[in-house]
Amino acid sequence: MMLVPLAVVLIAALVVAEPAINEIRPQSNRPGRFLSLPVPQKCANRPKEFNFRGHNYFYSGHIPAHANQRVDWLDARNICREYCMDLVSIETQDENNLVFRLIQQNDVPYIWTSGRVCDFKGCENRRDLEPKSLYGWFWSANRKKMAPTNQVPEGWSFNPWSQTGHKKVKQPDNAEFDINGTNESCMSVLNNVYKDGISWHDVACYHQKPFVCEDSEELLNYIASTNPNLRL
Repeated sequence: MMLVPLAVVLIAALVVAEPAINEIRPQSNRPGRFLSLPVPQKCANRPKEFNFRGHNYFYSGHIPAHANQRVDWLDARNICREYCMDLVSIETQDENNLVFRLIQQNDVPYIWTSGRVCDFKGCENRRDLEPKSLYGWFWSANRKKMAPTNQVPEGWSFNPWSQTGHKKVKQPDNAEFDINGTNESCMSVLNNVYKDGISWHDVACYHQKPFVCEDSEELLNYIASTNPNLRL
């Protein structure tokens, strides 16, 4: 897996919303972690399990190379990025229905998405993100802000965040911070874990989960521009 520091990513015009993140992982021996660059041949041969509005997707459990993998949030992003993809960003109710149906039909217990709260360096003085539990969430794959977590997103008929969780309060609740001091900074879709159906939850980023990857137009365009003879 090719790893690059943020400076190289910027030079390559692959601008990301957050710097390389030191994920909070109990007893971790992996202190420095970075975002991966896409691999041209992997991009050309990326899994295309299903397509929605021009984007290809795949669920890791259906791909032989990843079927038995359970990885943390950053590792999941990097696996996707090497394919010119990123973790799924669920931006519309139709896309949400697609992901929920995948989870339901395949009895998937949970998946990672690209959802992230802006609680890292550079977010400290952003008053527009406060309180972060309401206004600080965004899709890291494309750097688009999510709707406030206490509101129904525009164009949706319901709020996809769960009404309950470990603390039996509405999500996101940052519950693990009260248990071991770890922030629940990443977003996962859980399948009835709290008897709440399929719904969105904030989860500590170090947990190991399967994942759904979605085409990244930014990464595909970059590889296309630097590999003009490569068919993507």
